[in-house]
Amino acid sequence: MRSEDDDRSKRVETERFKAYTYEELTARDKANLDITWLRDPSLDDADNLPAPEVLAAEIVEDLQAALEEFAAIAETLQQARGEGSAEEVAAPAAD
Repeated sequence: MRSEDDDRSKRVETERFKAYTYEELTARDKANLDITWLRDPSLDDADNLPAPEVLAAEIVEDLQAALEEFAAIAETLQQARGEGSAEEVAAPAAD
């Protein structure tokens, strides 16, 4: 969900941002507004793609590894502030 700060109609031109009208864009030489995806040449043969369950398992593995890395970063930052480990902060000991 977008906040009011994300309203693109309220953007102001800056050194890094300039709004162009559709007419300005299409008037350019070789203008092309088609959305295209860069192709991975190693995946040109659809018959050699891994099975969907293999792809899903690889995605899960990558996401779990990323979460572990972020957890380690969070713990390091908390320890640097003297707050203890991430587990201690997230789940205080029961009395």
